[in-house]
Amino acid sequence: MVNLRIATVALVIAIALVVVGCTKIYQQNPLTPTSAYTTPTPTPTKATTIEFRAAGNPSSVRVRYSTPDDGVVQVTTALPYGAAFSTSADSVFLSLEATPLTFASTTTVPFFSIQIVVNGTVFRQASAADVLLSTLTVSGTWRK
Repeated sequence: MVNLRIATVALVIAIALVVVGCTKIYQQNPLTPTSAYTTPTPTPTKATTIEFRAAGNPSSVRVRYSTPDDGVVQVTTALPYGAAFSTSADSVFLSLEATPLTFASTTTVPFFSIQIVVNGTVFRQASAADVLLSTLTVSGTWRK
């Protein structure tokens, strides 16, 4: 009777070991890739348009501005003046400086203004209303 009991316990233990040892789960590969297997498509970044503007009634002005590609650009021009560039950078340092060189002798109400405009919105601006040929300067780091 003891031998039968030992044999039964041994048989139960052997069956339990076989069942525990066979717990491996097999997964079949999917026929089409799932999100875990695909490379995410990068979202295109919208280009930012930056404009430099100068307006007023001086006869001529010297304008200096900086761009990431060209560095400092300087022009002597009549007003109104505008220049623009596009960038996809997350941030960019912008600077604009303008000096009126001459006013017409008939100017009684002088006015001079500069602006940095980002995507149609004024980012920085300055203005003057004198004939002292004052230099206007605006700058700052624009961030998305």
